[in-house]
Amino acid sequence: MSALPGPGPTSGCFDDRDHLLPLRVYYEDTDAAGIVYYANYLKFAERARSELLRLLGIDQVALRDRDGLAFAVRRASVDYVSPARLEDLLYVRSRLVELGGATLAARQKVERDGTLLADIKVWVACLRLGDGKPGRIPPQIRQTLAPFCQPET
Repeated sequence: MSALPGPGPTSGCFDDRDHLLPLRVYYEDTDAAGIVYYANYLKFAERARSELLRLLGIDQVALRDRDGLAFAVRRASVDYVSPARLEDLLYVRSRLVELGGATLAARQKVERDGTLLADIKVWVACLRLGDGKPGRIPPQIRQTLAPFCQPET
């Protein structure tokens, strides 16, 4: 079967060292009132982090299959500022703010037309799949991520 015509899904783009991912709000994202269900902001943030890694050439499937490692959310905090609604075009702005031996943290902001809707901070651990214990982030991945890390002040 040949490839379908037209553009495929986007991995977003970089704005300096921040990653931007555009997302459209669909019915499946909303509650009965047409407002984005609170847990979906975490899904939007997860997609954005995955696309940030993809855009940097970090293959999470290879990390799992070759290295026996995976990234998993350890903790997340969300400040819900204003609701997103059905059909809104959102942008998730992701910024790496910490990079440790086996952990990283990201600050992610969900915005609509420059208005902050949700402010999310996520702490992610690199885990060994065999025993679920922390595993060091491979050096090549750390080298790729380090230039994009912007510690918070």
